[in-house]
Formats: sequence, C-alpha cells, structure tokens
Amino acid sequence: MLKMMDAHAELHEYKIWRKKMKIAIITDSAANLLPETLKKYPNLFVVPLMIVVDGKSYRDGIEITADEVYQMLDDHNVSTSLPSIDDLNKLLDGLKKKGYTDALVINISSGLSGTFNAFRLAFEHVEGINITHYDSKTLGGGLSILVEQAAEMIKEDATIESILKKLDQLRYQDSIALYTINTLKYLRKGGRIGKVEGTIGNILRIKPVITVNDEGVYVTVSKGFGIQRSFIAMKDILIEKFQKALIDLIVHFGDDIEKAKQLGESLRKELNIRNISLSKLTPVLGIHTGPMMFAYVARRI
Repeated sequence: MLKMMDAHAELHEYKIWRKKMKIAIITDSAANLLPETLKKYPNLFVVPLMIVVDGKSYRDGIEITADEVYQMLDDHNVSTSLPSIDDLNKLLDGLKKKGYTDALVINISSGLSGTFNAFRLAFEHVEGINITHYDSKTLGGGLSILVEQAAEMIKEDATIESILKKLDQLRYQDSIALYTINTLKYLRKGGRIGKVEGTIGNILRIKPVITVNDEGVYVTVSKGFGIQRSFIAMKDILIEKFQKALIDLIVHFGDDIEKAKQLGESLRKELNIRNISLSKLTPVLGIHTGPMMFAYVARRI
C-alpha cells in the first residue's frame, strides 16, 4: 500500500514538473517541411539554410524558390551555405521570451552538412533554455518524419528521453529514404558525392539508387540502366523492407509533379500505404540533385 502511494506521489510530482516545461522543436530547412506541418505544430520552428548565387546569399525557400534555383544551376555560380547563426540566436531569444524552457533541435545529417556542428558550437554559449541536440543522420523527408514524430510526442507530454529513443527506432529501423537522379554532376559539383561515384563510374545511362546510411552519408544501394529501372529497384527495396506493413509515404520531386503523382499511385498497388504526400524538394537540396530527381521516403506506422 505504501509503495502504491509513493508511486502515485511520484506521478503527481512528474505531472506538475512536466506542466512547467514548454518544449520547442527546432530544425533546419533541409527537413523540407510542408506548410501544413508548420501550421499544425505552433512549437515547431525552422532555421533556413543559405543559398549563394554569384556571391549573394538567400534564405532557403524564403528568399529564393526551387524553380529559380533550377533555372540558374547551369549558368550561374550556385552553392549552399550554413544557416545564419544570427537567425538561430534570434529564434532562441524569442523562444525564451515566449516562456519556452526546453528546445529539442533536430538537424540535417552531420555527414552531409556542417549545420549540426555549427549549431553545436553556438549552443555552447546559450543560457536560459535547456537544449537537446539530435543528429538525424538524414535529410529531406527522412528528417521531416523525425521532426513530426517528436512534435506529436511532445503534444502527448512525452519525456525528451522517450522521444530520443523513438527517434532512434524510427530512423534506424522503421523508415527508409531512397532517391534517384538523372545526373551526378550536381552532387559532384557540390562535393556531396560521398561513396556514390565509385560504384557507377561515368556510364551515362546507369542511374543510381541512393540512400543515406547509418553514418549519415550517401551510398548507392542499387542502380539501373535508365531511370525507369531505378524506380523499379526503389519499389523492390520498399517491398522487401516493409512487406505488408502499413506505411506512410513521401514522394519528393524536383520539377515534375505529374510524374511524382504517377509514381505514388503505382506504389499503392504494391504496398500497404495509408497516406501519400507529394513534396517538392526544397532549393537547398535541389542544388545537389538537379531538377530531374525523385525520392521515396517511407515509415512504418
């Protein structure tokens, strides 16, 4: 009886402590979040990465669009850059003024960008808010599903510890992100080629199926003679991983939404899909893929 009373007292104390917490989620624009997602979670905030065109910097998705980037890729000096630390510090100051006690920060893979490390260094000088920093080891839709999972769990008053445990399970066991591109020249130009190039050489019609491995860098998991073969390879990988399990699917695309719709609907015939989201790739990622890209990001429900 005494043990039961102690347990109730501890639960009561936890609920009081938890109500005093106000947790924000911070990510970067490589999460490729849809506008409706940001509207759904008022405690979710995005720090934009930067796009540099001929020496002038623009905030990803705010001051420059994907279509504008694609038009300039071949004729201008276009590159990506880290988020502004001033933007991050202004956000943190604003969160503290709004009464946030904690921030869960989920960044693009440290193996693909210096963003995680830049944020880590900035956090060493932050006071007045507790920061938990998580390296997603992924990007795009793979990052967005982690961010949304965290947002849902915060709504349910989950602890930071339990959220991190779930993120690990989701990232390394219950999800996969695959994409294919028409040319490697943009990955090569941006220095993001990783472990991809050596697997396919320069044979023009060989199209890679690329994923981000557990270390957070690009690797080739398959390849096809022509992009249609790559689509088949991506589908087969999804079927092998998820079998008949219920999944949600994100289809990323560069500049061809009709093809993305077609691909998504074709997968409905082969997989047990609850929801399909079509998501135009954010410009800061599109710089490294070019417009002719498609990605499947799936998570087990």
